[in-house]
Amino acid sequence: MATDNDSSRQQAQDVGGSKSLPLMSRDEIEDLIANGRHIIIHRGYVLKLDAWLKYHPGGAKSIMHLVGRDGTDWVDVLHSEEAKQKMPRYRIGRIEGSWLNFRPPIQGGVFRTMAEIEADRSKGNYNAAAGDDASSSSSRAPSPVFDVDAGALRGRKTAAGSGLARSGSMSSNSTTDKAPLDGMSYLDTVTREHIRLDLEAYPAVDEATQANIVVKYRELHQRIIDAGLYKTNYSAYGWECLRYFSLFFTMLITLHYGYYVISALSLGFMWHQLVFTAHDAAHMGITHNYYVDTFIGIFIADFVGGLSLGWWKHNHNVHHIVTNAPEHDPDIEHMPLFAVSHRLLGDLRSTFYERVMKFDAAAKILLRIQPWTYYPFLAFGRFNLYVLSWDFIINGKGPRKGQAAKHRWIELIGQLFFWTWFGYGIVYKSIPDGWSRFVFVMVSHIASSPLHVQIVLSHFAMSTADLGPQESFPQMMLRTTMDVDCPPWLDFVHGGLQFQAIHHMFPRLPRHNLREAQKMIIEFCKDVGIPYAYYGFSRANGQVIGRLAEVAQQAAIFSKCQETITKTKNFDI
Repeated sequence: MATDNDSSRQQAQDVGGSKSLPLMSRDEIEDLIANGRHIIIHRGYVLKLDAWLKYHPGGAKSIMHLVGRDGTDWVDVLHSEEAKQKMPRYRIGRIEGSWLNFRPPIQGGVFRTMAEIEADRSKGNYNAAAGDDASSSSSRAPSPVFDVDAGALRGRKTAAGSGLARSGSMSSNSTTDKAPLDGMSYLDTVTREHIRLDLEAYPAVDEATQANIVVKYRELHQRIIDAGLYKTNYSAYGWECLRYFSLFFTMLITLHYGYYVISALSLGFMWHQLVFTAHDAAHMGITHNYYVDTFIGIFIADFVGGLSLGWWKHNHNVHHIVTNAPEHDPDIEHMPLFAVSHRLLGDLRSTFYERVMKFDAAAKILLRIQPWTYYPFLAFGRFNLYVLSWDFIINGKGPRKGQAAKHRWIELIGQLFFWTWFGYGIVYKSIPDGWSRFVFVMVSHIASSPLHVQIVLSHFAMSTADLGPQESFPQMMLRTTMDVDCPPWLDFVHGGLQFQAIHHMFPRLPRHNLREAQKMIIEFCKDVGIPYAYYGFSRANGQVIGRLAEVAQQAAIFSKCQETITKTKNFDI
């Protein structure tokens, strides 16, 4: 990846006939977005991606969350070199200097046409940064976003070092006695407090501070490339395959002799391990070739595991772009079962699922007991993944055009293959009675459930605050993601997911190299003053349970506020 030491945003490079591209003003770009165009900035160029939306393997929404932004770092770390080489065909212009991000339309940003800009200018109301910062009134749709006074924070000292990051949460007890009668006002108060705590713990979100972080992040990325950490350790995958086959043959042998519980455990453990490699493949972290890694991922996920890799990509790419945003990140949208942010109590609209996540009667009951139901619900998570996979494939929610569109039919064949060998061949034909079949299915699926704990562990306790569109990619990833400490000999149990913060900063980095990359990330965090969240496994779980308990208490307070308002209105009537 190219490194820019002079600017926080990479300047346009003279590639081919790029000099002929027009220099575009901010007003022109805002006008294009106001007219429905999907414009992002990449390496100093203006890209119009409308034609690519239906082809994008990662789904349209992952692009939509970068509209109006300098998406250079998001794009570069998530895409292969082959994909980046195709991007020049979508260039329509270039910019000079740094770029002040707009808030994307999907996140509530409001844009003006050229006529509206001229009208504002003629009235003396023209604001060159309209819609840019979190204080924009338009940003309150679809979710509440509040002032981030970056200017007031300039020059303050930030917490340096690699100490443990606070989750950015506020104890509900601090507002219990002062909770306003209006439930939404209570949620707004908690939101402001969460933002304040994050601004105290992390570097300021003014342009100069974030520009410095971006420059050093790109230098870090170049050091990782130079160190050869993108080179896959194929011998490590040899040991992984040996583990998979050992578990598979143990499952078959014990099944043959009627040891159904041991057989189910072996199958569950195999699924648990295989998902790590499917995750690597989906991020092009094995061969780094899109087609080869996609084939590996589909074979593991669909044919062996019964889960849709396409669904995972559609879901997971958005997660990597808007990590831990309650209204945008599908990985933390589990209403009414769980809520890891108080903002989910306010009937928030999910931009991913395009529906309102209601704080209804079921949620009021389930969220109050979520610290107790957390592990039981995760134990049955695989059944929900089957439903989501079939919904994605049958309803054609993936790309409608291009090579990725064909994957739908390959996945459909994979699903039929899975239910033939597992559902018919193993469960129905190889197990003699209904009770034994039930036990086999439940044990095998629960045995793979530690994976679900590992997946959510690195995010559920971390910040869900919105610090505005100027926050840089590396700071956002480190603020919303934690790493889990474990000895090297236990790495195979976690499958690289214990290094989620590092993975989020460099998604295509092979997982067997993440531990080595950690040293460089810690140095980077010390240099730029971003706290590095790093907990032991048990403490990390404690942090998650603590967050669930906190939101459960907030849900109880919010419900009381609603009840008080209702009683007051009835009394007035």
